Amino acid sequence: MKKIGILTGGGDCPGLNAVIRAVVRRAIGAYNLEVLGIREGWGGLIYGYVEPLTHYSITGILPRGGTILGTSRKNPLKSQDDHQRLRDNLKRYGIDALIAVGGEDTLGVAYKLHKEGVPLVGVPKTIDNDLSGTDYTFGFDTAVSIATEAIDRLHTTAESHHRVIVVEVMGRHTGWIATVSGIAGGADCILIPEKPFKVSDVSQLIKTRHKRGKNFSIVVVAEGAKPEDTGDLIVQDEKVDEFGHVRLGGIGSVIARQIEEQTGIETRVTSLGYVQRGGTPTAYDRVLATRFGVKAVDMIIAGEFGKMSSLRGNKIVAVDLEEATSGLKKVDPELFKVAEVFFG
Repeated sequence: MKKIGILTGGGDCPGLNAVIRAVVRRAIGAYNLEVLGIREGWGGLIYGYVEPLTHYSITGILPRGGTILGTSRKNPLKSQDDHQRLRDNLKRYGIDALIAVGGEDTLGVAYKLHKEGVPLVGVPKTIDNDLSGTDYTFGFDTAVSIATEAIDRLHTTAESHHRVIVVEVMGRHTGWIATVSGIAGGADCILIPEKPFKVSDVSQLIKTRHKRGKNFSIVVVAEGAKPEDTGDLIVQDEKVDEFGHVRLGGIGSVIARQIEEQTGIETRVTSLGYVQRGGTPTAYDRVLATRFGVKAVDMIIAGEFGKMSSLRGNKIVAVDLEEATSGLKKVDPELFKVAEVFFG
């Protein structure tokens, strides 16, 4: 083993640079390996966007958001030509093993390449915290902290103006951010993809609050939450990325309009959008990402290919990529029951 590569795929996420830093420091310092950074996710392996990473490359990147390697949603398995170019470039650049840092799509590609014999390991990255096989993914804590601060700030405006404010947060398939930030921020109702909802029920809850003298309400909704009557996602447009995902967004505005119509109470909406995954990572995410990066290099040296760094309890362990990509990790029903105690 002489040379390893690392790429970051999918959406940017606070803590990615901490992983890169940890991989470089561990690989060079402990094992005298050469590290190649692959730019623009899987696309970098297709087009040959590869550069050496050194101690100098990673100076000062620990607190930085985003990823110094860049990222993309390129799917190298959509085209046989791209697939072959990826395989060819692994040989061309002498990459003995690969570290893929990403979420369900990036690690799904990694698992398929592993089954073809490519020596690689994964690192779990997503602010949504919806990857199976790990208790937490880095980026989640930062996103929750940002969403919680926003909810705290919106409380003052809602109370001052006697309004309902709907806060739309990220969460395509799961409602982890909505649930945890909603609990932490004292939301009066939380809507998540795991539990289809009726706007009429939300409106009734708000009217009941007003009868009790509570003249404002905060509703937190995940972007992937679905009305019970239609079960449809609210999308910005029908265009899909290379992994078949549409661009979500707008459920908050739909709900806000209906709540105002049904309650007669002035209702406003705030969509946090990309603010949630931008900027500097929290201390927790920096440490978790660092631990994942160190473990990934150790897994390569131990020959534990086809596996992913994972947090189990307070330990970092290796789990099979098959487990990590077998299905999404939904919000724990017991956790959501805690949230429901404070609805209304």
